Amino acid sequence: MGIWETFTDMVDAATPWSTAEAEAPAQEESKNEKADESKEEESSDDAEEEEEEDDEEEIVDPKETLEEECKNSKQCAPAKHHFDECVERVTKQEEDGGAKEDCVEEFFHLAHCATQCAAPKLWATLK
Repeated sequence: MGIWETFTDMVDAATPWSTAEAEAPAQEESKNEKADESKEEESSDDAEEEEEEDDEEEIVDPKETLEEECKNSKQCAPAKHHFDECVERVTKQEEDGGAKEDCVEEFFHLAHCATQCAAPKLWATLK
C-alpha cells in the first residue's frame, strides 16, 4: 500500500457524500386512487391551515420594543446623534463616488446603549 492509496482512502473516509445511495422507487398506484388521495389531502391541508392561523397569535418580543424606545430616549441621544451623522456622511460619500468609511462602530455604540438601557426594564417585565 503506497502513499497514494493511503491518501485516497483518507479522502474517501472524509467525504461520505461521495457514495450515492438511493431507495427503490415506489410502486405506482392506479390513477383513481391517486386522485382520491390528493383530493382528501387538499381538503385536510386547508382545514389544518385554517386552524393553525386561528391558533397562532403575533408574539411581540418585549426586548425589541424596549430597545427601540431606548434608542430614541434621552439616555442614548448622544450615541444616536453620532450614528445619524455618520449615516449622513457615508450616504453623501456614496453619492459622490464611493464611501471611505462605514458606521459599524457608531452602530455598536448605539446598540450597546439601547441594550444597557433596556436590560433592567426587560428583567422587570419577565419576572
